[in-house]
Amino acid sequence: MNISKKNSLSACGITSEKISYQLSSDELHDITVSEGMGVEASSGALAVNTGEFTGRSPMDRFIVKDKITADKVWWGEINIPFDADKFDALYDKVIAYLNTKALYVRDCYACADANYRLNIRVINEYPWSNMFAYNMFLRPTAVELKHFEPEWTVINAPGFMADAAVDGTRQHNFAILNFTKKIALIGGTGYTGEIKKGIFSALNFILPVYKNTLPMHCSANVGKKGDTAIFFGLSGTGKTTLSADPDRKLIGDDEHGWNNENAVFNFEGGCYAKVINLSQENEPEIYGAIKKGAILENVILDEQGVVDYENISITQNTRVSYPIYHIENIRQPSMGNNPKNIFFLTADAFGVLPPISKLTPSQAAYHFISGYTAKVAGTEAGVKEPIPSFSACFGAPFMPLHPAKYAEMLSRKMTEAGVNVWLVNTGWTGGPYGVGTRMKLKYTRAMITAVLNGDLGRYTYDKYHIHSVFGVAQPRECPGVPTKVLSPRATWNDDEAYYKTAFKLSNAFRENFKKFEADASEEIRRGGPQRYAF
Repeated sequence: MNISKKNSLSACGITSEKISYQLSSDELHDITVSEGMGVEASSGALAVNTGEFTGRSPMDRFIVKDKITADKVWWGEINIPFDADKFDALYDKVIAYLNTKALYVRDCYACADANYRLNIRVINEYPWSNMFAYNMFLRPTAVELKHFEPEWTVINAPGFMADAAVDGTRQHNFAILNFTKKIALIGGTGYTGEIKKGIFSALNFILPVYKNTLPMHCSANVGKKGDTAIFFGLSGTGKTTLSADPDRKLIGDDEHGWNNENAVFNFEGGCYAKVINLSQENEPEIYGAIKKGAILENVILDEQGVVDYENISITQNTRVSYPIYHIENIRQPSMGNNPKNIFFLTADAFGVLPPISKLTPSQAAYHFISGYTAKVAGTEAGVKEPIPSFSACFGAPFMPLHPAKYAEMLSRKMTEAGVNVWLVNTGWTGGPYGVGTRMKLKYTRAMITAVLNGDLGRYTYDKYHIHSVFGVAQPRECPGVPTKVLSPRATWNDDEAYYKTAFKLSNAFRENFKKFEADASEEIRRGGPQRYAF
């Protein structure tokens, strides 16, 4: 690497002579395979195993508590404080460890809108982790690299194991944000999602606090007439799948900002999609993106290198990362105008929420703060039946501020832009998990297409029915969707069982919302479901 980059690394304490700077995706792919750290799948994609951790570890995510964060961060089980002196000591140990390794360094940035750009330097122990950074962050031009000055640094040492008793961590793995030193320190885990979510968490503090801009855990696309649509949702609810629409240009699949210049912009330069049960028929865009340059995580391959996407023997959280240009139909640059429609996606495993419903402003704020989906049997140890899962703002693990802050910003922007908000259940119909079936993807696509085309129209009593438990307006008809499917009660064929389950979920909503009531207006509280009344 050139001497100026080497000198800038010494400021981080990096003295290793074995540094590879800004290697291409192909070079990192080849190094990974040659060193036995991964194999090439039949599609040409790189397949790796992330080791002990196949997902994020929320209880091992920390934020250094200092003058910048002490009075702003919403401290608790999600944002766990970490002592500044402990951080410095652990940082020195990680750097000493990395100085004995061959390292891979990449300069990249987040935020497609140049006015909000965040320059990032990523220092990796593993070549495939650096390839992930190439895929997921935005890629500077050769001219931009000549004058590149990093603002934040990601230091990623999967092979370093912390000593919890000495280092102040919970166990041997950790992901720590230091806003004063502008460092994301990650160790003890090979799961690449910690890298991208570290920067996402940082932006979720930086943008609202310093830029008056709303960060969002969502996907986004734009139609031929310039109409932007946003899809909020937790993992497994369909953000990536539904935003990859052949008739609309993809802005991004996971992380965006909504600025004061009436624009939505992607934070990232790639996509990180779940591939469990992936098929070319149902998800052709994602399937086609899995080629040379993509990284498959924790999948099972046969002797010919063909991936078995139904095999979850390692994890249900099988993933693929790829640069956004692997999708043909993309928006360049990754920006769109104010959204016309916002979709809240939920995989309701109780099977009681309508497949699509229109929300009032107060309901939109309530459901945004709630961030509901459900865990089903097999997703976590001990889960035997559906369990309500609430994640504020559809991304609580990445939100350093109080959820009300983000909800207030979203409500204001929705009102100013005149946005329609829809709740979409991509989960179960005809009964709960184990009894009913998963909502057919073609029906969900048809409902979203109907919204975007204006076929569902404005709310009127003859076209919509108010749900008796959740109070949301569900359409009576939708092109391409059987009428019975639009009414969850009708799909059950057992009114008593349906309403008992609906009120069970209603009570879970109300119980979860108690922790937000003190900061929520009466109007927002009215947006919630009814009390148990069966």
